[in-house]
Amino acid sequence: MTLEWIDAQGGVARLDELNREKSELLYCYIDGEDFYSNNVDPACRSRMNVPFRLADENLDADFVAGALDAGILGIKGHRAVGGMRASIYNAMPKAGVEALIGFMKDFVARRG
Repeated sequence: MTLEWIDAQGGVARLDELNREKSELLYCYIDGEDFYSNNVDPACRSRMNVPFRLADENLDADFVAGALDAGILGIKGHRAVGGMRASIYNAMPKAGVEALIGFMKDFVARRG
């Protein structure tokens, strides 16, 4: 069933292209915003899991709660590493990444 789904999406090459687009969109936003950061060398960044931190880790709980209210699930980072982690695997549509970025922009705007 998974292979049929991949084929229906346009194949592995098309999924690779879509995953590159999604991750670049999110990394571009994070890299261009002072409120968020990602310290992973760009040459080593994942297209599936995008880790990032807020400028003030005291806001992490508010960010996670607000994301949940916005329908964004599982954004909290690994318990040993902290921060946030957006998992944008194959089945995550580009619209989901756009919704996350929209929430992130709104979160920054509400912080003044």
